[in-house]
Amino acid sequence: MARRPTREPKTATQRQLRAGEIIRHALVTLLARGDLRDPALEKALITVSEVRMSSDLRVAKVYVAPLGPGEPAALAKALNRGASFLRGRLGREIELKFTPELHFHADNSYETASHVDQLLARPQVQRDLKADDDGDSQE
Repeated sequence: MARRPTREPKTATQRQLRAGEIIRHALVTLLARGDLRDPALEKALITVSEVRMSSDLRVAKVYVAPLGPGEPAALAKALNRGASFLRGRLGREIELKFTPELHFHADNSYETASHVDQLLARPQVQRDLKADDDGDSQE
């Protein structure tokens, strides 16, 4: 009988979370030094918001956003061009068995949160929320 391939768990394990934080802190340090010589990254201030590790800790999805004006997708593309260089530098900074392959992705969570805040601030939504609060207190 053939064995079914196991799926990765939906939630990250403690090991994945710990390794992701180690890598995030090391990347922040490396990016703050400004070792990359890419013109697109020359004066960019970069926020590394999250690092998600694969179950075998060999691949890291790094979510980045510019601090201030800038295009997150262009920033991620520029960082992906220098990913092998950063991986080499990262290997010297961290004490993990393997240095993971880095894949940079644009982090749009700040824009999404801002959009949700704008939606919740609308007068129609405020009115409905107030009506719900009044309805709950009368019961």
